[in-house]
Amino acid sequence: MSKIKWDESTFTKFAYLKDPRISRDGLKIAYVLTKADLKNNEYKHTIVVEEKGGRSFIENATMPRFSPTGRKMIFVRKHRDKDVNEIFLCDLNSMSERKILELKDILDIAWNKDDRRILITGIKRMEDEDLIFEDEAPVWFDDKGFFSKEKTIFLVVDVEGGVILDEFSAEKFSTAIWHGDKIIYNVPKKVDNILQIFKFYDIYIYERGESRKLFEDVSYMAVDSNGEVVLLYGKPKKEKHSEHDFHYLWDGRKVIPLTEHLVYNNGQGKLDEKGNVYFTMAKEGRISLYKLRRRELASISEDNSWVGEFDVSGDGKVVFTKETDIMPKELYVWDERLEQLTDYNKLVVDELDVKPYNNFRYKSFDLELDGWYIKPEIEEGQKSPVLVFVHGGPKGMYGYYFKYEFQLMANRGYYVVFVNPRGSNGYSEDFALRVLERTGLEDFQDILNGVEKFFELEPNADRERVGITGISYGGFMTNWALTQSKLFKAGISENGISYWLTSYAFSDIGLWFDREVIGDNPFENENFKKLSPLFHAQNVEAPLLLIHSLEDYRCPLDQSVMFYHVLKSLGKEAYIAIFKKGAHSHSLDGTPRHRAKRYKLFMEFFERKLKRYEEGFDVEGILKREDEWERS
Repeated sequence: MSKIKWDESTFTKFAYLKDPRISRDGLKIAYVLTKADLKNNEYKHTIVVEEKGGRSFIENATMPRFSPTGRKMIFVRKHRDKDVNEIFLCDLNSMSERKILELKDILDIAWNKDDRRILITGIKRMEDEDLIFEDEAPVWFDDKGFFSKEKTIFLVVDVEGGVILDEFSAEKFSTAIWHGDKIIYNVPKKVDNILQIFKFYDIYIYERGESRKLFEDVSYMAVDSNGEVVLLYGKPKKEKHSEHDFHYLWDGRKVIPLTEHLVYNNGQGKLDEKGNVYFTMAKEGRISLYKLRRRELASISEDNSWVGEFDVSGDGKVVFTKETDIMPKELYVWDERLEQLTDYNKLVVDELDVKPYNNFRYKSFDLELDGWYIKPEIEEGQKSPVLVFVHGGPKGMYGYYFKYEFQLMANRGYYVVFVNPRGSNGYSEDFALRVLERTGLEDFQDILNGVEKFFELEPNADRERVGITGISYGGFMTNWALTQSKLFKAGISENGISYWLTSYAFSDIGLWFDREVIGDNPFENENFKKLSPLFHAQNVEAPLLLIHSLEDYRCPLDQSVMFYHVLKSLGKEAYIAIFKKGAHSHSLDGTPRHRAKRYKLFMEFFERKLKRYEEGFDVEGILKREDEWERS
């Protein structure tokens, strides 16, 4: 049997696991298994229910939620013809199902402790076939589209009768949890007429048609409850969105700090019935999972890996996804000892040449930084080209997770280099804040210094054939790099920034994010011009491919179009590929054919510019025909 080859369609061979859930008694586990179908250009989602007796499957389904007794499960199915989501109740003994209701947009579902009521979080908006109307800013949001008098709605539903027992609404981006028979919900605040998402909240408690405010102008949210105490996530009061998040307990009287002393940025958190806290934490390229019991910290998973989503049973059994540099996500269970539950991707990985990451530390100005590289197969006496990847954020993080493009390009003969410059996640809060109002300055030098250290370590790396690429903030840094350095001989900028002023005015988060990252007073602050690649376009000498998705409202299309137009007017070698569908995360969430075409463009551009030294970029001759995929 021939080995599977790395190409633009290899991603369809992998299984993707998400939304793991465990029943309160710890006896059943559910998760969503997704496969990409290139022939039909769709993703196929299956809920898998695991218990000692074996596995059960629910096709075309997502969002599994066990009832407290573990006898029932709610799930969601997208209607194939109508633009609605259907909520189903499944009897786990017979695996029979019954539709409860339909709702266009469902954000979350949670069971009450009585095994009968569910809390549905959804969206309600003004529906008009001819127009959109809004009187709040922003007018749109990435992956959500345009707002039109949008509100968050909360529905309490009796699953037996399919009856809506209660309904109330709140500001968009509000979230809610059960707290016994009451509902606690978090409402984002407006500051200077702008919705300050992720920064300031009012927290309310709702019961029998009446709301009472619990907290005002805080920077944490209520994220979980065991009926007695409430887990809060964030900070009491943030000055900057880029500050770290931690966990706190509220016992009905006071807020108790839990994890501030641990320094590193926290992720998801959950409670068990005894009030023990489980949470993830990003540290130096790893995302690990911990249990906090009476301030005593225990490690559940702490190695060179990334823990993703997780869930906790009533008695503290944990199910979670985990991936490494050489293995995509699989499911793990922890019950005082760690056990791997699934192994969907092993046989595929065994057939592929998957290469491990090599970590190195280096000095940049006053900081010790982390970098990694992947070494390709090298013929004796030959030098290999180099690709430098830049993460998004700027508070993103590289580390020990499975990244398709890294393996794809390493297996085509490239060194792959990536670092965590100042501003990255996974280090101290001060480290994360150092990039603010200085983007493209010291953080760019951190990247260059990391590349120089890499060249010291790998003499077979070809300094004359170095490319750079990144998405979002990494796209900005790619644009910036080509205006500031002659090291890079080609670049691919994806959904990046070229002019911070229009980003401030146009992006869904620009009204507050750009003012934090670049500076206040956008019309007067020289940073908005000085730190914009657009105003340094005359310095670009290397060929640049700009990739953007039309429905990106985080880094809108104008950013790539402006840079492309200016580069062309200056006689530079530039190309632009605009995907007609897809939000900011189109590289991961686009349709299978969308993603395959993107990977093909990515491979072939660097192949032509760093290996063959070809002029031009004939895209019609590069993209694989869809009829070939249909026959595959």
